[in-house]
Amino acid sequence: MSKLKSAVLYEYLTKVRAIGIFYLIQYLIVALIFAIVAICTEGKETGSNTLEFSSIVFVSVIGVLGYKEDFKALLQNGYTRKYIFGATICMFTLLAGTMALIDTIIGNTLHFFNSNYFTLYSGLYGFGNVFANWLWLTALYLMFCSIFYFVVLIINRVGKTVSLLVGVGVCSIILLVIALFQFVFPDELVSKTGEFMMKAVGFMSDGTINLFFPILSFLVIGVIFGIGSYAVIRRTELR
Repeated sequence: MSKLKSAVLYEYLTKVRAIGIFYLIQYLIVALIFAIVAICTEGKETGSNTLEFSSIVFVSVIGVLGYKEDFKALLQNGYTRKYIFGATICMFTLLAGTMALIDTIIGNTLHFFNSNYFTLYSGLYGFGNVFANWLWLTALYLMFCSIFYFVVLIINRVGKTVSLLVGVGVCSIILLVIALFQFVFPDELVSKTGEFMMKAVGFMSDGTINLFFPILSFLVIGVIFGIGSYAVIRRTELR
């Protein structure tokens, strides 16, 4: 357990500085934008919303760029791939939880001082439940970490050329599925699929909102990609 804890702390602490720089730069830019918009519109407009999109991009980049350095360093220090994978998942969870907490606090604070500002969460579900906001963002960030970690493992495993072909194939399949739903499948199937998707993000057929479903959906997607990542990392060699 102590060995896993050491690996988690190593991976997490190597990201703390990057998190600090990210938020410093982001909110310096945001402050500048808010100031310009406030001057030009006499405070009638917000200037920027849904800043969490920047965090999604950041955690995705962390999932990609943090792989080789940490993987190589931990391997050289005698950690098995099992420990490295476990430490990475724990690091992603800590990272997602930390950034979700920061974004939740800042988002609700900005809305308190400027009611025109809305977050990614509030744009869908409204303000009010701060804990659900944090939990939802944590699951969302964790899902993107898991997805892009899997992507970089695949790229390292099969090479850039094959990965590009796989990417093109996946995009083609997605476009095909969309076309099938739009032009081929019966309306009843399309309707039921749409209803299922709406429920997956929390919007129930009776008009109520269930925040458990989107959080569960994000976690399930993250687990699926996490299982795929573990299957790949067991045979991964650095290139």
